Amino acid sequence: MARISATSQGSAPRVRFAPSPTGYLHVGGARTALFNWLFARHFAGILVLRIEDTDLERSTPEMVEGILQGLQWLGLNWDEGPYYQTQRVDLYLAAAEKLIESGAAYYCFCSKEELERRRQKAAAEGRPPKYEGTCRKLDRAEALRRKAVGEPAAVRFKIPEGGSTAFDDFVFGKVEFVNSELEDFVLLRSDRSPTYHLSVVADDIDLRITHIIRGSDHISNTPKQVLLYQALGAALPTFAHVPLILGPDKTRLSKRHGATSVMSYRDEGIVPEAFRNFLALLGWTPPEGTPEILGDADLIRLFGLEGISRSNAVFDRAKLDWFNTEYIRAYPAERLLPLIEQEWKKAGIEVTVASEPAIDQGRRDRAGTSPGGAEYVSPGRKSWDGQPDDWSPVGTAQASDRAWLLSTIDMLKPRARSLKDFAGSFRAFFTEDFEADPAAVEKFLKDDSVRKLLVELGHRYQDLQDFSEAGTEKILRDFAAEKGVKAGALINAARVALTGQGVAPSLFAVMIALGRERTGRRLEGVEAAAKSLSVNN
Repeated sequence: MARISATSQGSAPRVRFAPSPTGYLHVGGARTALFNWLFARHFAGILVLRIEDTDLERSTPEMVEGILQGLQWLGLNWDEGPYYQTQRVDLYLAAAEKLIESGAAYYCFCSKEELERRRQKAAAEGRPPKYEGTCRKLDRAEALRRKAVGEPAAVRFKIPEGGSTAFDDFVFGKVEFVNSELEDFVLLRSDRSPTYHLSVVADDIDLRITHIIRGSDHISNTPKQVLLYQALGAALPTFAHVPLILGPDKTRLSKRHGATSVMSYRDEGIVPEAFRNFLALLGWTPPEGTPEILGDADLIRLFGLEGISRSNAVFDRAKLDWFNTEYIRAYPAERLLPLIEQEWKKAGIEVTVASEPAIDQGRRDRAGTSPGGAEYVSPGRKSWDGQPDDWSPVGTAQASDRAWLLSTIDMLKPRARSLKDFAGSFRAFFTEDFEADPAAVEKFLKDDSVRKLLVELGHRYQDLQDFSEAGTEKILRDFAAEKGVKAGALINAARVALTGQGVAPSLFAVMIALGRERTGRRLEGVEAAAKSLSVNN
């Protein structure tokens, strides 16, 4: 299929994301929003946000807020809206009235009880539970009379008799439904509340939506909506139905496959840009030879409806984790820091800075680069919460403290799998409030003689003038030779004493990150730390 142009008229496209606030923003909805956002940005078009909140029993303000937060976290900014359907009911009533006047719709006086009896009878006879058109046969004057005297009535659309309804879908090609398989569907309930089909079509016409990009589960809704467009005298938009997202077992993605709410992935330490990149490739394939890691500029430049697959996509959590790791490794520390701060805040960590950090001049130079620069700002997110010219994580630290933070983050990020690591396994670098891994303590600090050697080693580090990686390594190896022990035993034990973990970056890089005072103090306090974990001597 040829690459799509903006619109048949050549003007910029108008697309919409229209979630229902009966739940939080889930993965499928986020992918739909992303595809609409990429399409709008590619063609310099307009993305409209519409909240379909007409289900008053299930829609809540909390769910609306959750959807907005999810979009903002993903960096998917919209150009118009949000429009709320509950505030546009007059538009739907006017559309229904127009359809009644034109003969495309009619009043239905069948009660709920009567309709239910007919459905049960049809099911018992093996027939589809379809409305039989009872009130369609009413004389128009009789229907108006009954309505005028206050008899409750819904409004139904009159499906054409015979023939079929077809539309061209940009992904699936020509789709056709036999009209006899469609029932006269309700437009307005007897309480005058609009149904989904009426409100969505009236809105899309009023908001001049040119392209409808949504999940393939809406294909069955489309013939009814096509008929509504035609009955209202409006041009059809371009339809593009995108494949569903399945779990690893090839069933529709659900809670049993893990988190489905977008904000759950934020809470799990996923970088928003990594999630965007991952989502974009669920059901869309860029041109051959394109790398998997695609920033916003590349995604916007390359995205097109012709790359959307008809086959359902599979949500691969291991692949998402891979994307997350790659983004954390590639990001400058300046860009990671605001995200990491959120993890520290959730974990109740008040960052303590090394009193004598060793920072190379290149890192000092980078510390002088404003985090507000465009190259570091994630869409929809402030890069720093302090005052102008104050880059500290709490609004009070000096630039040298910030430089230490950035240097430490740079050292740790190659080992990070998620942002939560910076408040979890890396916690000891930023606070004195950390707990050692019991397994690592048992393995490397169980020997009483090793702990005593670490205490003495800590004293020597406190007196060391050349506190550099080379200087700290020389002290440890000379000390091991002096005591007649293997340097590896001291290195492994010291790593646990300093970081609480059995695996960490180079021990001597860790010492420089912690600074002389904290390194010495933690080694000297290893006996007390070991006792608190009940190490068996």
